[in-house]
Amino acid sequence: MSRVKEAINIKKVRNTSKVKNLLKYSFLLVTFFGAELINNHLQLSAIDTLTSIIKRGELRVGTDVGYMPFEMKDKKGKVVGYDIDLAKLIAKELGVKLTIVNTEWDGIIPALLTNKFDMIIAGMTITQKRNIRVNFSDPYIVVGQTILINNSLASKVKSYKDLNNKKYKVVSKLGTTGEQAAKRLLFRAQYKSYQDSQPAAMEVVNGRADAFVYDLPFNAVFYSTKAKGKVVFLDQPFTYEPLSIAVRRGDPDILNWLNNFLRQIKNDGREKKINQRWFASTDWYKKVQ
Repeated sequence: MSRVKEAINIKKVRNTSKVKNLLKYSFLLVTFFGAELINNHLQLSAIDTLTSIIKRGELRVGTDVGYMPFEMKDKKGKVVGYDIDLAKLIAKELGVKLTIVNTEWDGIIPALLTNKFDMIIAGMTITQKRNIRVNFSDPYIVVGQTILINNSLASKVKSYKDLNNKKYKVVSKLGTTGEQAAKRLLFRAQYKSYQDSQPAAMEVVNGRADAFVYDLPFNAVFYSTKAKGKVVFLDQPFTYEPLSIAVRRGDPDILNWLNNFLRQIKNDGREKKINQRWFASTDWYKKVQ
C-alpha cells in the first residue's frame, strides 16, 4: 500500500471515530436534557394548588393581622379588612370555606413554602428579592411609603430626604418595605425596627423617635384615628409599591386563576365596593380593636 493510500485510510478511520464520538456525545446531551425536562414537568405537575383547595373544600390564607385597613381584629376577635374581603371573594368563587392563618410577618413566606397555607394575602409588596422565593399575581392595589414625623420637626423636615441625617431616629416594622426604604434612602439616620407597626408608630407620638416610615394606607388610618395633632403626616408616597397575592413557585394554574379573578372583580364593580368600604372613610375603625 502506498503512503498516500495509507494516509487516506488513517484519515477515514479518524473521521469515523470522530463521528461516533459526536453521536455518542449528542445522545448523552439529549438524554440529559430530556431527563431535565421530564423532571421539571413532574415538579410542575406535583404542585396543583387549585385542585388541592377544591378537594379539601377549604382555602387557607396566610396574613399578618395588624396592618390597617387590610387585616385587623374587630372587637369580637374576628379578622376583618380589605384583604379579608378579597380572600372571601376568592373562596366564594372557588366554592370552598375560608380559613385565615395569622402568621408573623418575618415567617410568612417560609410558612407558605412549607404548605402551612395556600397563598399569602397580606398587603405584600412585590419585590425582586421576594419574587425569587414566591410567585406573585397581578397587583390588586398600589401604595407607597409615607412618613409620620414628630411635631418638633414640622419646620425642618418636608420630605424623606430631610431625614437622611445621623441626628434623626427613624423606625419601621421588621421585614417590611418600610424598613427597606428607610435603610436604602435614609441610610445616614439611626434606624430601629419593631415587630409590629403600631408600637413603632407610637414611638413617634410619644417623642421617642423622630419618624415612622410605612405604607400610605396604614399611616393615613393611624394619623386620622390616633395621632392627628400629635404628629405631622407627610402623605406623599416616595416609593412605588404594588401589593399582590403570593403563591408557591411552579404552579402556573393558580396564577392564571387569580389573575383572571382580579381582572373580573376590577371590571364588575366588586373591587370598587371593597375600596369604598375600607378607604372612603374610617367609620369602620370604631368597630376594631
